[in-house]
Amino acid sequence: MAVKKVLVYPDPRLKENCSPIIGVDESAQQLLQDLVDTMVDSGHSVGIAAPQLGDLRRAAVVDVSKSKLGKKQGNHGLLQMVNPEIIEKEGSQIVREGCMSVPDYTGNVTRSESIIVQFLDQNQQQHVIRCDGFEAIAIQHELDHLDGFLFLDRVSSLKTDLFRRKKK
Repeated sequence: MAVKKVLVYPDPRLKENCSPIIGVDESAQQLLQDLVDTMVDSGHSVGIAAPQLGDLRRAAVVDVSKSKLGKKQGNHGLLQMVNPEIIEKEGSQIVREGCMSVPDYTGNVTRSESIIVQFLDQNQQQHVIRCDGFEAIAIQHELDHLDGFLFLDRVSSLKTDLFRRKKK
């Protein structure tokens, strides 16, 4: 139950492949809560994955329900995902993404329009859900972190598809 420091690229832990969680024990539940607390504390994030906190276990949280893009469409609210896996993808779209671990840039990335993802939740219940639109994009982004990928790795051209964020 704590807000944690988010790792920033080029921290090498962001490029690691994460290990599966065997059993959703107290440690895994604590990790999920830390992810939720850190995501909410940011004030703008719709998701975060364990390696962004320096924890190399397969866990991520996503909640697009409070974002402008997420409110437009049906979504599943707060998803606390242990060992998530995308089992089906449909469509293709180019979207602009940002990341707390790459705070100075956004980039155009190709993502599936619709996915089916399976995972265990914080209570060790199995879920298989279909996600579309912004929720599907956010989940794909967070699951990339679990395999050591940043959106920077998905940008077609660093010259034409990567953009410096405007300073506020």
